This record gives sequence, C-alpha cells and structure tokens, in this order.
Amino acid sequence: MLTTFNNMVKIEQFPTKKTSVYFCCAFFLFSACTVVSNANDSASDDDATEAVIIHEAEGRVKVGLAKEKPTWDPRGYILFCPCMGRFGNQAEHYVGTLAFAKALDRTLVLAPFRTYQNVGFEDYFLVEPLKQYHRVISMGDFMEYLAPQHWPVGERRGYCYMQVNSESVCDLKAGNPFGPFWDGFHIDFDETLKFELPIYAQDGNLPQNRQIKAAWDERFPVDEHPVLALRGAPAPFPMLEVNRQIQQYFHWAPGIFAEAKGYMGQMFKGDKYVAIHLRTGIDWERACRDVAGIRRYMASPQCHELDKEATNREMCYPSVKHVLEHTRNALQKIGAKHLFIATDKHSYEEEFKKDLKSLKVSVHRLSSDLPMIDLVIMGEADFFIGNCVSSFSSFVKRYRDARNKPSTFWNRALDDPMTSIGEYVAYKRT
Repeated sequence: MLTTFNNMVKIEQFPTKKTSVYFCCAFFLFSACTVVSNANDSASDDDATEAVIIHEAEGRVKVGLAKEKPTWDPRGYILFCPCMGRFGNQAEHYVGTLAFAKALDRTLVLAPFRTYQNVGFEDYFLVEPLKQYHRVISMGDFMEYLAPQHWPVGERRGYCYMQVNSESVCDLKAGNPFGPFWDGFHIDFDETLKFELPIYAQDGNLPQNRQIKAAWDERFPVDEHPVLALRGAPAPFPMLEVNRQIQQYFHWAPGIFAEAKGYMGQMFKGDKYVAIHLRTGIDWERACRDVAGIRRYMASPQCHELDKEATNREMCYPSVKHVLEHTRNALQKIGAKHLFIATDKHSYEEEFKKDLKSLKVSVHRLSSDLPMIDLVIMGEADFFIGNCVSSFSSFVKRYRDARNKPSTFWNRALDDPMTSIGEYVAYKRT
C-alpha cells in the first residue's frame, strides 16, 4: 500500500524476508516507488512486514524504516546517569545496570554516554541485541513517546542512594556531569527520595536477585513508582566478574564498525595483526605510583585472583623494555606482520619500529581523538595485549571473551589461563 502525506511517501505491508531490492525515486511533491522482489504473490500473512519512509526536504531524499511507537510497560522503568569517569567506567556501570534492571524486572531506559555532551547509546551500539538479554528502550524514545503521558512534568521523582536519615540533600542535578546530563532531555525533578537498598545484582544468581526485587518492590511498588530515575548507576566499579558475560549483547553500531573496518583494510590489508593498549599519560603514571600491594585497584580484578595476588606496577605502568619484549613475543607467536597501537599519550612508535625492523612488522596508530575506532580495532585483532588496571582495556577484553579471541595483559604470560581465552559464549558476527 502506498500513502502520501505532507511531502512524504509511505509504503506499508510488504514481506521483508524475501524482498531483495527496492528502487525508489522521489520528487518534490510526488514520489513513486517500485518494489522489486522475489517473493511469491501469495506470500503468507505470517511474513514479517515493515514500512519504508521516504522523506523529501529541500531537494534531498532520505529513506528509512518506519518505527513502531513503543507501548507502556506496566512492570516499570529504570533511568540512570552513567556519570562516573570516561567511557570504560561508564561501560562497566552499564553492564551492571543491565543485571540490576533484569533483577527488578523493569525495562531499562538506555541512557546516553557522557563525554563533554550526551552521546546517544544507539550512536555507539545496536539496541536490538540487548533485548536478547532484557527489555530496553532508548532514552530518546522513552522521552518522546512515553514520558509525556506516563512520566509527565510535575510528577517526576528522582532517587538517591544515601542514608535516609542523613542531612545530605538528594539532588540529581548537582554539579557536572549530572546537571547537563538531565538537562539534555529537559528533565527537572519535582520530588526526590533517598534509599538504602541493595543495588549490586549478579547475573544468574536467582535467589539473590529475588531478594533484591522484593526489597525494591516493598519500598517502591511499581504502581506508585513506575519510573525509577537514579542519580547514578546501580552497579559497582570495578564490575562484578559474574556480569562480564553480559558484554556479548553489546554490538557496535554499523557506522562505527564500518569506519573501523575501513581503517583496518587500509592498514592491515587482511593480514594478521596484534593490537596493544598503552596508558602512558602523566595522570596514569601518577595513579600507578603506589599501586603495589593493593588487591583491588580499578579494573585489576579482570586479570588476577584477588585472594592470591596483588596488583603491581608492571601491570599498571609497564616499562618500555617490557612493552617491547611482550609485544615482540606476541607478534612472533601468531606470525603477525602488523602492530596496532592505541594510547592516550606516548605510543613508543619509534622504539617499536626500531625493535621490529628485523621482523618486517609494520607499526600503525590512529589519531588520539578516535577512541571508539580504537576499541573496535583492538576488539577485532588476532591477538590483544591490554592494561590490566584500565577499564578501557577491560571493555576490549570482555568484547573479545564473548567472541573467543585470545588476549593477555602486560606482566602476564601470553598463554596465562586467567587471560588468554575468555570463558564466555563464543559469538560470530553475522
């Protein structure tokens, strides 16, 4: 069926499973579209149907899928501000928050990541794969389609994890990035509530998660508190080990993945490559100065057993000598002819070129303002060496674990059973 309205053409109800090609052309006030398909004329009513929207404005044509408006979930919603640290920390909080939302059986509203501005979750990742784990909705869709009726201005509550009887004020918008985060969606809170309830859910731990849900349902029943807007993430940092497997549901958005693939094609031309992550900035050097002996330091639990081994400086800020030796061994181990370096400061690029000259290994790196592209390239490498203490490396390690790709860390053996191959579900990109 073809419908025209407000300079748009809408084509509805055609089978998508068997349709191969669409040829569309649009004109200023009139559009005509032809669907070329190998589908039978008698396609069953069970075939999936979608809509294609053609927008015409100022002589430009934009084609996209018409999206169904979301319906209200009576089991309730969770909003949160992923406002601690940079991307690596926020990603760990995201994983834990998904486990928490599943434990409470409330739909998670996918908050934007926070840089110097809000960056939509869907700008980085696909939304649909997350629904294999739990119910989710983008923040934009929630605010546009559901909030006006079900969470209207004048009835918006905010919730803070703090002592209920303390004199501290529950202010979800105090300071940066909290204020700008909520302001990005024009959200003000008409009432704020404090709570002291369990928030650290463990994926798959049904007895514990039932207790968490019971405690929250008693304090904030869904019929009275349908939307829980939390000041921060209901999850710990570093993340709980049991929740690491949730990473398998994070799939890169096509734009980011395609851009990274373009760089990979130019640099590696289909050959094997090793990727490494270096934290060499002055802030990181200072953070690693007194790390020796600390059992749990930032993301360090990802690479050592806390009850048997403490963090050390080489894990956190390895020497140039160790970096060169460890990388050379990895390159020789898998027979790679390319090295990719992701770093926040010093890349040791010249040192690598000199050290690897006899191996005829090419050394590559991108601009430091492309961290998300770095993440994709490190995640797709034939072998990866990361920084045990870094949550940025932790994201790459979880991504690779879910895809059964080998990894290790500085100051860990290349075949260390704690780090070499992830124990999580293997995943093949389709």
